[in-house]
Formats: sequence, structure tokens, C-alpha cells
Amino acid sequence: MAETVLRVEHVGMRFNLSKERVDSLKDYILKSITRQMKFDEFWALKDINFTLEKGERIGILGTNGAGKSTLLKVIAGVFKPTEGKVVRKGRIVPLLELGAGFDKEYTGRENIYLYGAVLGYSKEFIDSKFDEIVKFSGLKKFLDVPLKNYSSGMKSRLGFSIATIVEPEILILDEPTNGLDPSGIHEIRNLVKSLPNLYDCTVLISSHMLSEIELIADDIGILNHGRLLFEGSMNDLRQYALQSGFAADNLEDVFLSMVEKDNMDRKQRAKL
Repeated sequence: MAETVLRVEHVGMRFNLSKERVDSLKDYILKSITRQMKFDEFWALKDINFTLEKGERIGILGTNGAGKSTLLKVIAGVFKPTEGKVVRKGRIVPLLELGAGFDKEYTGRENIYLYGAVLGYSKEFIDSKFDEIVKFSGLKKFLDVPLKNYSSGMKSRLGFSIATIVEPEILILDEPTNGLDPSGIHEIRNLVKSLPNLYDCTVLISSHMLSEIELIADDIGILNHGRLLFEGSMNDLRQYALQSGFAADNLEDVFLSMVEKDNMDRKQRAKL
């Protein structure tokens, strides 16, 4: 029987958005104290439910603003959900912005320690894992080259190698191929696909491109306006496509159709 490592139960995330213009922090504090601030409720996530089993790769797909990053931050523990709960089993490593702690003027060697510190690793721990990081990255010949001379794929490999050296049970990746050139995308794709076999870990990855998710993930969740429209395997999505009159090899149209139908339903409900 497969082991469940992540359970998301009826998760909702609400933000209060100011209805008024505030010109300064002082103005905001004064209006908050005197209760002059008026807010609109915005639900970034609503009633999200799914489970992940050990070794699975699931892709969270949605257009910009669908709630993907918010969901990953709730799962990672960055945000506490307004409703529901997240049950995690094992070490979780969130890569919400791959390589965000790098300095392009530093060498690869120096950035291993810099990025490791950003991720909370001690110097002693990095010392003990240094050779493994270098081996996994495949960048031994470029360790003493400034990062500004690295390709996007090389930077991504280095970031992955540092982050995954703790052998996470759950790895979270928020649109890791954004801004990469084709070779960088290819490298990230291969790295993500190799992780379950290397570390027996579960991977949760977000993207706005179904074609990318299709090449990486086993299962898919389609998110729109903070609600999960579909959750299942790629084969389940292909079956849905055939039943809905789409070609099974054109899942992008299925995704866009789901989103469009949900948007139309939301507009209809808003008129009632």
C-alpha cells in the first residue's frame, strides 16, 4: 500500500484587500488604529482537497493569478490557511524561487555556501556535502567561474543540487522553468523526473503550461480562481478529453476549455 506523505483538506486562504488608497505607512497605521480602513475579502484559495503519495510527481496547472503560488506557500508552511489544514509527513523543501539567493559576481563555489545559508544549511553541513553537491550538479570544471558566466541551465542545476542535498521527502517547485532558455528547460525537466528515483521523494510542481506539466508529472491538478477544477492522472485527463469531444492529444484545448467554462459560470453566479 502506497504511503501518503501530503494531505490537503478543505484548504481556504483569504486576504483582506484595502479599498482605500494609502500614501504612507504612517497613514496606514493611523487608519488601522482608528478603524477607518475598509477592506474587501479576497479568497485566493477555496476548499482545496487532494493527497499525494510517496514518489508521485504532481503538476499544479493554472493561468496567472489562479492561486498556484499561494497554494504552494500554504503547503510549504509559509502561509497559514484561513480554513482547513495541511498534513505533511517528512522533510519538505520549498523552492519557490530557484536560485533567488545567488550572487552573479560570486563563483559557483562561493554560491554553494551563499545559497546553502539562504536555505538554512550550516557551513559544517555544506562542507560535509560539498562533493555530493558538485557531483550532482556536474559543474566541477566551472566551480571557480563567476555565476554571471553560467548559462540558465547551469544555474538551475547548481540550485537544484544545493537544495536537494538534504534528500527531501517532499520537494515543492514554483514554475521552475520560468525565464530559462530551451536547454535550461530541458535540464530542469530531466532533473525533476530523476528526483523520485534518486531520493524516493514526492515532487509538487506548478506551471501555466500544460505541455510542460505533461512531460514532467504523473498527475495533474487544474486550478482556477483558487478552486481545483480537476485532479487526477494524465490518463484521466485524456479520458475526459475524449468524453468532452476533444482530441486526446490536444490537452491544452481541454485545459483552456475548463478554465473558460469556469469563468463563464462565475460570471453567471455573480449576476444572481
